[in-house]
Amino acid sequence: MARIFITGSSDGLGLLAGRQLAAEGHEVVLHARDDARAADTRARLPGCGAVITGDASTRSGIRAVAAAVNALGGFDAIIHNVGTGYHDACRHETADGLSRTFAVNVLAPYMLTALIARPRRLIYLSSGLHNGGNADLADAQWEKRPWNAIQAYSDTKLHDMILMLAVARRWPDVLANAVDPGWVPTRMGGAEAPGDLALGANTQAWLAVSDDPQARTTGRYFHHRQLRPIAAAARDPAVQQELLAYLEQISGVSLD
Repeated sequence: MARIFITGSSDGLGLLAGRQLAAEGHEVVLHARDDARAADTRARLPGCGAVITGDASTRSGIRAVAAAVNALGGFDAIIHNVGTGYHDACRHETADGLSRTFAVNVLAPYMLTALIARPRRLIYLSSGLHNGGNADLADAQWEKRPWNAIQAYSDTKLHDMILMLAVARRWPDVLANAVDPGWVPTRMGGAEAPGDLALGANTQAWLAVSDDPQARTTGRYFHHRQLRPIAAAARDPAVQQELLAYLEQISGVSLD
């Protein structure tokens, strides 16, 4: 039996991955933004080991999540599922003065990766839209550019891919991979999304526990358990180092 922590798992893909893993006999710890959502999450998956609370849009909230996870002991896998989408009509700023899209989609997985005791496997949620992302960090917080929600989201999904590859390169003892779950009908994706929700959650659950040779690779990107190409910018070690340095600067947390 494996122990898996899933961020952003009060509903949608994270909750479905948790249900699949729990049904397979694994111990699953979920995450919700606040106590009210945590209570709903426990009701949706009564068999989960715990529900950690914390706002993934703030540095203090992310630190609280990491501390609570570490207090539970070691985990075999962490699925970095938490994310926000591309429907904001304007730029939303967090309490830390960051773009909410960047804070939730990129800073949260980075800080949690750095702060939580190192697991055997790490899974990051990216998207096919990462191919249209811009790796340039000159205005990563969208303070100067006119707001473009879909571009901001695409940028963060490219940053997630860069982060995954940086971790895979730095930590060869950890299996770090990324997943494109497809456009599925979650709160983020919207009811019109054509993808299969259950299928969208399956790959991250598989990567978290499977002994299949393909699931025991690292530095790869999967869609429905099939390998997909990664944007060239993400594979550049200099780009990876630049993102890590930027994230360390704005978070005060280093990735050892």
